[in-house]
Amino acid sequence: MAAARGALCPNLKYIIMTTKISYAIAFLTGLGLIFLGARFLLSPEVAEAGFGMHFNEHGDYSFHYMKGIRDIVSGLLMCVFVLMNERRALGITLLTGTLIPVTDMLIVLSKSYNSLPQAVPHIIAIVICLVSGIILLFTKPSKKFYENTRIS
Repeated sequence: MAAARGALCPNLKYIIMTTKISYAIAFLTGLGLIFLGARFLLSPEVAEAGFGMHFNEHGDYSFHYMKGIRDIVSGLLMCVFVLMNERRALGITLLTGTLIPVTDMLIVLSKSYNSLPQAVPHIIAIVICLVSGIILLFTKPSKKFYENTRIS
């Protein structure tokens, strides 16, 4: 009986560790999105260059403001779900939210002046969303994890 418990412990430790890492990555990604969104609102031309796009907006930053608020809301949702220990909601948000960096990457790559280096941040976001979302949705930590874990 003790051997069977010992065999389960490494697996449980692995699940708990990967869940905590996924929470941390999701929280840091959420903070990053809040930063990026704020940059689109406060310094639209700098943010535009970092995104990999060039617009001839003539002082009209409507796109930048829409992109900025989208990123801020997405980042806030991720952070709130982490702080509330809403593992499934966070996992679903990350998996469905993968559509955003995929679409952004396709838009960036559709421009003749861009190449792979401008797509790299979007590719990284795709990987983070997919991996973290899958881990959070398809691993189930024990009740002890939820009782003893307070993310602060």
